[in-house]
Amino acid sequence: MSTEPITIGPHGSWDASLAAKIDHTLLRADAQPAEIEKLCDEAKAYHFAAVCVNPWFLPLARERLQGSTVALCTVIGFPLGANTTEVKVFEAEKAYAAGAVELDVVLNTGAMKAGDTAYVARELTALRRAVPKALYKLILETCNLNHDEIAHACRLAADAGFEYVKTSTGFGSHGATVEHVALMRESIKAEMHVKASGGIKDRSKALELVVAGASRIGSSQSTALVRLENPHVL
Repeated sequence: MSTEPITIGPHGSWDASLAAKIDHTLLRADAQPAEIEKLCDEAKAYHFAAVCVNPWFLPLARERLQGSTVALCTVIGFPLGANTTEVKVFEAEKAYAAGAVELDVVLNTGAMKAGDTAYVARELTALRRAVPKALYKLILETCNLNHDEIAHACRLAADAGFEYVKTSTGFGSHGATVEHVALMRESIKAEMHVKASGGIKDRSKALELVVAGASRIGSSQSTALVRLENPHVL
């Protein structure tokens, strides 16, 4: 992977190749509007792929990102994934109407572990049909699944027409690992992608996950991941 930096104005040098793979994320329960505005400004400055915020902040983030190429992402059924399908569909529809073009949906882990994969499949299909133009990512919360369950969940996401599978919410016992990213990459269709998220706080780990097969990195520490110089600027 290329790590060719670019230098623009006061922000110093950063890894533009890695920046283009990052979903700049702020999902804390106590996040404030000023923090969301800063998140969006950083995403525009560093040309991140997307910002990911909780649904309540979508109108603010949409306005702040207006005119930029940064995609607007939100979460559905977050963080447990245990909402009913009807609730998740309602969330997805409202989020898309509010400007979110990328939807990170939390898997119903209980159904998956109970072997009720038919329920999971129906839920994912219902979401895909409800908002057909959205880009969907299925959050597996891999810390709660064994290898067979991870691989099976990836196949269900593929069958439902999801574009991505994602490792973690960031609220589980651990986040992204190289082992899980590689397993997920092996378990999906060639045209699909893996998003690694959860506990990614330094550049070296981010690059390891990209090498393992991640096309997107979700992090609240995004600027630290991409900066090559002037780490305290912006």
